[in-house]
Amino acid sequence: MFSKILIANRGEIACRVIKTARKMGIKTVAVYSDADHNALHVRMADEAVHIGPAPANQSYIVIDKIMEAIRQTGAEAVHPGYGFLSENMKFAEALAAAGVAFIGPPAGAIEAMGDKITSKKLAAEAGVSTVPGYMGLIADADEAVKISNEIGYPVMIKASAGGGGKGMRIAWNDEEAREGFQSSKNEAANSFGDDRIFIEKFVTQPRHIEIQVLADQHGNCVYLHERECSIQRRNQKVIEEAPSPFLDEATRKAMGEQACALAQAVGYTSAGTVEFIVDGTRNFYFLEMNTRLQVEHPVTELITGVDLVEQMIRVAAGEKLPFIQSDLKINGWAMESRLYAEDPYRNFLPSIGRLTRYRPPAEVAEDARAVRNDTGVYEGGEISMYYDPMIAKLCTWAPTRGQAIEEMRLALDEFELEGIGHNLPFLSAVMDHPRFVSGEITTAFIAEEYPDGFEGATLDDALLHRVAASACAMNRVAEIRRARVSGRMDNHERVVGTEWVVKIGGHSLAASIDADREGASVTLAGATYRITSNWRPGQPLARLLVDGTPLVMKVAKIPGGFRLRLRGADLKAHVFSPRQAELAELMPEKLPPDTSKLLLCPMPGMVISIAVNEGDEVYEGQALATVEAMKMENILRAERKGRVAKINAAAGASLAVDDVIMEFE
Repeated sequence: MFSKILIANRGEIACRVIKTARKMGIKTVAVYSDADHNALHVRMADEAVHIGPAPANQSYIVIDKIMEAIRQTGAEAVHPGYGFLSENMKFAEALAAAGVAFIGPPAGAIEAMGDKITSKKLAAEAGVSTVPGYMGLIADADEAVKISNEIGYPVMIKASAGGGGKGMRIAWNDEEAREGFQSSKNEAANSFGDDRIFIEKFVTQPRHIEIQVLADQHGNCVYLHERECSIQRRNQKVIEEAPSPFLDEATRKAMGEQACALAQAVGYTSAGTVEFIVDGTRNFYFLEMNTRLQVEHPVTELITGVDLVEQMIRVAAGEKLPFIQSDLKINGWAMESRLYAEDPYRNFLPSIGRLTRYRPPAEVAEDARAVRNDTGVYEGGEISMYYDPMIAKLCTWAPTRGQAIEEMRLALDEFELEGIGHNLPFLSAVMDHPRFVSGEITTAFIAEEYPDGFEGATLDDALLHRVAASACAMNRVAEIRRARVSGRMDNHERVVGTEWVVKIGGHSLAASIDADREGASVTLAGATYRITSNWRPGQPLARLLVDGTPLVMKVAKIPGGFRLRLRGADLKAHVFSPRQAELAELMPEKLPPDTSKLLLCPMPGMVISIAVNEGDEVYEGQALATVEAMKMENILRAERKGRVAKINAAAGASLAVDDVIMEFE
């Protein structure tokens, strides 16, 4: 077994590998760029080597710099994580030439299956059903448009060396094909150092289901069942689960056996993933093979009990797999929510900055439930504009799918994160969405259910009333504290009222409260709720029991009440005396400023191009500017017809959120 390994990656996956290596008694070496000098993976590793400037193409994907770090530290093996150099054949070859083990597949398998174009050709030759497409090299945007028309819109434009949703666009017409081709090439070059693009038919209403395989150097290959990855946005997976709520045992077995056959046909070893598109009648089509560990691997580990990183290390050291296919049963259900530094209220645009508060829920591993949080950040750390926006992967496990979802709801509500925009509210909203709960999902779920973006969740009346009753009970605790501080209350006198009005979510609810030492009974909307909690004023998280059922809310004080966040909703709960409620009705509503004649930068980033000039007439949907953030290009479009009055930014400018890019007449 190896005594020291180097992790050629950063963030949460580097931390994840370090944890398993530490468990195995293996020392670790981290590498880091200028931007990651104080990163968590650097703190966790036994050694750390600086490898260059912040941009990945000057540090993390420069093979020579990684090889020099190996020479400096004497590392015997390298785990590449995912992204960066994980599917780079030249990197695997360089390691082999230096006598350093690659904790991944052989270079030949990477060449055969890691390249999306080559893998599709080999799959087709092997008789595997594939999605129609053009696998040759595409010279320019004109050829991309021509090919797209031959295949038939809609088409998927993809980076050959891609992964993680980078370098990927869906085009529904010639204009989108032209724009998508160039953006995909740019993103692919920046993210992977390889700008080759291919085009395939975009299958509408599909499910994205993938099979985890694991193979050793002794001819053994097993599949560790499937993951459902259909909840995606911009081709980036957001929520995954294992197993799939859609597959039956026969389909699962057929997909698993085909995945293993494909892996063995190319001499694959280590962990890998074969991805399929599955239609509504459980017909499945090979999509691609990822010759690396997947981001969503924790859900597979939770339902099988197999540490995939440990097995990758052992396979690279020449050991045999310790199990056969019949040993690998499905135990319970696992969910994974990807927590991103993306603001859902700004159409999920990237957000950067300092994590002023970062308190994930406690990790637990019990017989009936588990909570796991794979992360690479810490409170006080910064989210950089140079890398992808992932903050953490929050996972839950329980015996059934319904229970796993409920565990995820509570874990998301307990997750405290402040300082940047993030997608926690959206993740919570999905967990409550009836279509998701039913399991009737496709890759079009987000586009279909949130066509106008995410504006927050609306709680049903039953939950809203529970929250209102809780706010009333919390207000009583706050009132007692205020009375004691002001001298209006001592141990023998109670001056806190029992009649209140709770204004929340557009509702005004009369409430009465009867409290004792154990808790409070709040009556409102014709029902009485028994509430117990140890919450105290100033605490940012309230854990309560309402009629014996857990309720978790993030709490902030506002004049006259609380700001409460839970289940994707962001609510203001004002708790007034009856007279205060009457007076509050007379207060005028403050309106937000008018920004309809401004194009504002929606996230911190760099202006790549300005597509119009001062004085130009623009029409609805026309491209106005392109801004790059976190390796993704974002095209900003006109919301309505108008004339450009002034342009305030030029290509190359670095902008903050809400900086004015241009003004309209």
